Amino acid sequence: MDRGFYTILTAQFVSALADNALLFAAIALLKVLSAPAWHTPLLQEFFVIAYILLAPFVGSFADAIPKGQVMFVSNAIKFAGCMAMLLGMQPLYAYGVVGIGAAAYSPAKYGILTEYLPPHKLVAANSWMEGTTVAAIVLGAILGTVLVTPAVADCFIHRWDLSWLRPPEFAIAVITALYVLAAVINLYIPHVPIDHRLPKKNPLYVLHDFWHAFSLLWRDPQGRVSLAVTTLFWGVGATLRLVVLVWAVAALHFKPENAPLLTVIVALGIAMGAIAAARFIKLEHAVKSLPAGIVMGLLVVVMVLVQHLWLAAVLLFLIGAMSGFFVVPLNALLQHRGHLLMGAGHSIAVQNFNENIGILLLLGAYTVMVGTDLHINAIIVMFGLFISVTMAAIYRRHRPQPAHG
Repeated sequence: MDRGFYTILTAQFVSALADNALLFAAIALLKVLSAPAWHTPLLQEFFVIAYILLAPFVGSFADAIPKGQVMFVSNAIKFAGCMAMLLGMQPLYAYGVVGIGAAAYSPAKYGILTEYLPPHKLVAANSWMEGTTVAAIVLGAILGTVLVTPAVADCFIHRWDLSWLRPPEFAIAVITALYVLAAVINLYIPHVPIDHRLPKKNPLYVLHDFWHAFSLLWRDPQGRVSLAVTTLFWGVGATLRLVVLVWAVAALHFKPENAPLLTVIVALGIAMGAIAAARFIKLEHAVKSLPAGIVMGLLVVVMVLVQHLWLAAVLLFLIGAMSGFFVVPLNALLQHRGHLLMGAGHSIAVQNFNENIGILLLLGAYTVMVGTDLHINAIIVMFGLFISVTMAAIYRRHRPQPAHG
């Protein structure tokens, strides 16, 4: 890997760090504003909906101009969302603006890898990207929590004479500066040839083009398996985060405010699994990583038997490692197939569209289970078996066939 790749990686880390810290700052701001409790989960909904609604357009945008410029514009939109929040816009709407920037950023950050690197380096590059993203998730959660802590924020507010800022607003101001830094780094990203520029800019043509890309990727055998697995992964990840929080309180007797610490263990496991995938799985053998997804589902079921913290930590780390091991090669395969079939930006936009629909559907199913007062252990068993059965079905259909001599 050369300097250009590490510039891309650094830009992604700073932007993702700000994204994850902003969630905690926005939640704290809602509390300061005495917003209803149901506004807190709506924050993530406002963020995710941009990925779904803008999917037909952000891929074309990412493929129409150099992706470093796309990433710069996307960070500028995130900056605007932060400024709107500081200037008094309702946090839900302002966070939705940040979601628009994130939706535009995603096809560019992954798409540039397929344009900048040869195929044999894609799994390793994705491993680096996923590891960096996980680090940003962990450090962003810590940074956001620290910045909104009154003792910390007030220290800086008084030292710098920023008495008009409350702690959440101070945190948002710091995060806004991170988006500026990310945008500056974007200016140094290497220029790569523009890939698959659309011949027309008519919105109806763009929608038709997106549907064509959507259909093309689902019809392609390798595209279909990688798209199915990554869609399942992100839906599972979003739901598992909530399941772990409830389970930590019910089974491990955690205080609700400390339960998020367990999600950090899962994130670290994902990073280790991603590193292992880069070491042992080649792009052309990506489907061989699918059994790890079956094992992951079974490990989720085992959660109902665990009541000790150290066992919980080991189990959650293994769940994260299995998920990182199977998703990274499939993610690289999806990018490679998408790049060959329609352009990297288009394929990542299709991926985001499917993944965020998966998030909404699985979170919706979890909400229904909670609403019917289903015990958390029953939810965990159903959830784990769903993962294993689905992954087994995908693997059975797409597993490598033995050569006949």
